[in-house]
Amino acid sequence: MVNVRPFEVASPKFAQSGSEAIVEAAPVLWMTGLSGSGKTTIAKILAKIVRRAGTACCILDGDELRQGLNKDLSFSDSDRTENVRRVAEVAKSLGSQGILAIVCLISPFHCHRSLARAIIGTGFAEIFVDTPLAVCIERDQKGLYAKAIRGEIDSFTGISSRFDVPDSSQLTLQTTDKTALELAYEIYNKFVAPSITDHP
Repeated sequence: MVNVRPFEVASPKFAQSGSEAIVEAAPVLWMTGLSGSGKTTIAKILAKIVRRAGTACCILDGDELRQGLNKDLSFSDSDRTENVRRVAEVAKSLGSQGILAIVCLISPFHCHRSLARAIIGTGFAEIFVDTPLAVCIERDQKGLYAKAIRGEIDSFTGISSRFDVPDSSQLTLQTTDKTALELAYEIYNKFVAPSITDHP
């Protein structure tokens, strides 16, 4: 069994404050992209890689959170903003406890990602899962895009609601020419591996 530890950065494991030791904060990996772009698939593989390295992590998936924490929210612009705010606050809390948060959230507007960045602070890493709309429609096993095209779903991102292409992402993933495993390692190598210190 792998021993799971809190996230550690290259600086000392604990920052001393008086007589107390404070665990270093873990980063928040914020994955944005259209529905069906592959965010959750990549995140699940990434989480396995991170945990095998012995580091604690948690996936915050937008679809799952809308069945619980955010079940009271609609897809209006104001409720989408509140959805992002709540998820960002949870992610920030996880990070402060040394748990790497992997967020899978469409967060379609520039203002949404800016809000998340402002809440989370320096640990925020924006990752754009860049999958063409046509590919997302092809992948859609639930038929949500088809329903949106027929007008059966209102405010569906990419069809009846806009998606602002990110202009300040730390990493952009092109999903059409790489596997989900390759993309997960791309994230791991850029954001996680350089910051994990080895245990004796």
